[in-house]
Amino acid sequence: MEKYVIWAMLLPAILIAYVKTGYFEKNKKIIEEYEAKEDQPYRTGFHFQPPKNWMNDPNGPMYYNGVYHFFYQYNPHGATWDNGNLSWAHSVSYNLIDWTHIEHALVPTEPYDLRGCWSGSVTILPSDNTPVIFYTSISHGGEEVQNIAMPTDTSDPFLREWVKSRHNPLITPPSDIDPRSFRDPTTAWQKTDGTWCVLIGSQLGSDGAGILYRSRDFISWSRGDSPLHMSNRTGMWECPDFYPVSTSGGDGLDTSTNGEDVLHILKASFSGRDDYVVGTYDPETDEFNVVGVDFMDDQVQLRYDYGNFYASKSFYDTAKKRRVLWSWILEGDSEANSIERGWYGLQALPRSVLLHKDHRQLIQWPIEEVEQLRYGKVMLDNEEIESGKVLELLGITASQADVEVSFRVSNLDGVELMDEGLLDPQLACIQNNASVNGVLGPFGLLALASEDLTEQTAVFFRVFKGREKHVVLMCSDQSRSSLKTQVKDPIYGSFLDMDPNEEISLRTLIDQSIIESFGGKGKSCITARAYPALAISENSHVYVFNNGAKSVGVSSLSAWSMKNARFSQEGSSWLASE
Repeated sequence: MEKYVIWAMLLPAILIAYVKTGYFEKNKKIIEEYEAKEDQPYRTGFHFQPPKNWMNDPNGPMYYNGVYHFFYQYNPHGATWDNGNLSWAHSVSYNLIDWTHIEHALVPTEPYDLRGCWSGSVTILPSDNTPVIFYTSISHGGEEVQNIAMPTDTSDPFLREWVKSRHNPLITPPSDIDPRSFRDPTTAWQKTDGTWCVLIGSQLGSDGAGILYRSRDFISWSRGDSPLHMSNRTGMWECPDFYPVSTSGGDGLDTSTNGEDVLHILKASFSGRDDYVVGTYDPETDEFNVVGVDFMDDQVQLRYDYGNFYASKSFYDTAKKRRVLWSWILEGDSEANSIERGWYGLQALPRSVLLHKDHRQLIQWPIEEVEQLRYGKVMLDNEEIESGKVLELLGITASQADVEVSFRVSNLDGVELMDEGLLDPQLACIQNNASVNGVLGPFGLLALASEDLTEQTAVFFRVFKGREKHVVLMCSDQSRSSLKTQVKDPIYGSFLDMDPNEEISLRTLIDQSIIESFGGKGKSCITARAYPALAISENSHVYVFNNGAKSVGVSSLSAWSMKNARFSQEGSSWLASE
């Protein structure tokens, strides 16, 4: 009884404190936003999104003192891009799945960033274990300049407050570079002599370039004699990334690692795509030499993802010794629809990144924490999918699911010849879309499909005979994804570097309006957006299909429904429950 009397005495003071701090009003707003999700069929359940407004590039993801931090470009005033308002929003997590949105880390306040705090990275200085934001801002005069900011209190696990350096701007555009094409500093790496290096995305003339800068104290920076790398086929580089990968497999590597059994990945974002090259880096001379194919090669082009995937940023996760990749996923419909929804953009699921054992390309896979959201497993083994057959996967929530399937083809005789002029896999998928019957394929999954299949997004494979070997084509066909909304890119494609005599694997994660697919155990990835009118929530279905003339086998299939990730604002109740 005594404890109830104490509570009765304390309750008025508690209520007054809550009113003064705006607690009820803030939570009323959050609850309203959550309830509004019932009218938001395209809002995702387990992909990262802020509660509302515009989001684009991932910025400076890191793991620091037991907490994952994620910063991103954000317009706090609406669902459209507005360079004058772009800020660094900030969220924190203990597992990279469930997130708490806290106060913005950077907002435009100074003369050198009054027109926006744009993209950049975070580097943790080993001397005092201090994380430093390195970011581009747009000055009052329109120049793109580089600045740093540091947390005011590194003992705060959430690093809630950041202060901009009094030395800003640290780097201004040199005279031979367009001041509007000089942005997005990478995570810095430190050489054995203590020198720090960073790349800034730019172009020299019409050539895309990663401009190299060096520093001894992280304050005074000098330009290298030449870019680390450049290309006459790409145009302006945005959001460059440069990091080491191990040639012996296993773990990821810290950004400053070099030596034997190490190659380097150089990524550049341009023309709506994220391409990368594999090469060797000599820290003594700062020379980077491509091994294999360079950017926009005539025959093979290495991309993180062959679909809707841009402005990616990676970081080294010291907790699990892995490199983790984030990327912005754009909307695929109109700006008017985004304004009506009240939000734009989301992030791809974080992916682990390793070098393939052949050392020619990367393999990517959703981080293992994603599997914590699985429930209600269904399985299918040794099933023959005959020509024209469509098999529904029952027992899962098809609008929010994770499906892993392995196909086998037993007879490659008689498959069509690949047109030697079709070097572009997207064009090959356009000409051989899901409705075009072949000998071996199309076979795969129909995701976000209506019961009568009038709406469907087909993720599928086709097998062709090439000049020297068989060719596996992986496609994502959104051309029939909605009776209402036509997406901007209706078909994506990739050539999957594998022998079709081996099992052809596919993992597809479906989340309301996004479909992320990983072919060949992560050799090729395709991300797509879809906005179905019929195949929404419980009216959504997922099928295995085969429209090829020859039957294909399903050696194994596992599928799960996926729970919602949990999102909150600091001091509030969860926005989404399990």
